[in-house]
Amino acid sequence: MKLSGTRNPSAFFLYHLMWEAIDWIYPPYCGGCGQFGNRWCEHCQSSVESLPVEICPICGNPQPGSCVCHRCSDQPPAFRQLRSALVFKGSVRNAIHRLKYDRDMGLGESLSRHLIDLVKGLNWPLDQVISVPLSNAHLLERGYNQSNLLARPLALALQIPFIPQAIKRTRETRSQVGLSAKERDINVRDAFWANANLVKNKTVVVIDDVTTTGSTIRECASALHAAGALSVYGLTLARAVLQDFSDHPAGEAQHADGATASHLPIF
Repeated sequence: MKLSGTRNPSAFFLYHLMWEAIDWIYPPYCGGCGQFGNRWCEHCQSSVESLPVEICPICGNPQPGSCVCHRCSDQPPAFRQLRSALVFKGSVRNAIHRLKYDRDMGLGESLSRHLIDLVKGLNWPLDQVISVPLSNAHLLERGYNQSNLLARPLALALQIPFIPQAIKRTRETRSQVGLSAKERDINVRDAFWANANLVKNKTVVVIDDVTTTGSTIRECASALHAAGALSVYGLTLARAVLQDFSDHPAGEAQHADGATASHLPIF
């Protein structure tokens, strides 16, 4: 997969070569379709769907006329902008599920290239890359944070520091599956703490795999601002596009591809 505008900075290129070497020893299967020989095959790459052009300029949710959505107008988030590279459906959904639950960690490097292409076109003045932290229970169960696997190669490509220890969860939270937007907000409220020694006067981007209502990155941004961060941006690989951003349970909301959020492995 070609990186638009990327000159293969040495650290990123070495990271890529590491995964290529692992692929040579342990030939991969495509995370999207299961085809043998590639982590992320050309067919799945070409089948991905980008977000519509008309989105809320703040949270990035599809919005007719690119107007500020009601939620951002009524409850302005602490982040400047939240953007997602792809729609959470089809091969993207399959690949993220494998990345999260099947220990297909090499997919992170492949999928991160969609983030790299996106962020290079946004021209955000970034100082640091940060990832949304897992709870201790989920980290112990899974053994790794899938958001780190997307954030690290992005930081290498942008040639800025990746600081995963800059933000931590202060408490366990329940799964966001089936919760309304309001319930999601309550569920993650005050669930994060940021290290002022690492983020003060810095412009940071927070990376996650998927966003639905943006509640998690909203709370991360609030914690980062409380710690003195200058500006906060949010970036996710995919967005579960909701036609209805109301207080109905997200598990019952209809998605653009006809699927319901109750089928999503999130978060």
